Amino acid sequence: MTASTTPTDVIVFLTEQHREVDDVFAQLEKMDGATDEKAQLLAEQVVTSLVKHSVAEEIYLYPAVRKALPDGDDIADHELHEHDEAEQTMKELEQLTPDQPQFWPTLHKLIGEIRHHVSEEENNLFPQLRAACSEQELQDLGRKVQQAEKVAPTRPHPSAPSEGALLGVLAPGAGLVDRIRDALSGRGR
Repeated sequence: MTASTTPTDVIVFLTEQHREVDDVFAQLEKMDGATDEKAQLLAEQVVTSLVKHSVAEEIYLYPAVRKALPDGDDIADHELHEHDEAEQTMKELEQLTPDQPQFWPTLHKLIGEIRHHVSEEENNLFPQLRAACSEQELQDLGRKVQQAEKVAPTRPHPSAPSEGALLGVLAPGAGLVDRIRDALSGRGR
């Protein structure tokens, strides 16, 4: 996913990323059953994008949701649970190649999990957050999320903390290690 060059509010930024991920999902769905390198590269690309997106949400968005919304704890906990499920699926997918029988079913499972999660965020969480926060707060949050994605891990780490300050401290180190691993392995070319 590419960060916008102009500061934008967090809801606009994250929604744009949702569209980008869904575009890659659509490409993959058209390739269903393919065993070529393009399917592998697109799967790697989407996992990288999803991990960075999720980590940024976990560091900044969900703590803000907890503070801004009356039922913010319940909403954040639900969203984090969905992230954990998707991260497990991404970890499974990362171990597979398109020529293995479980690759496509695992990818379809991930697509379903992410589309469900995106729908809930866009139809429930985002409207509530927009109503509860000032435009300046949304802009500030957007800048923080964009910055977090620059140093976030690129691979799933299901055992990492799921939210907040500790994740914010650990994510840049894990992100650096992931980017080195990516460079050495050619992942995400």
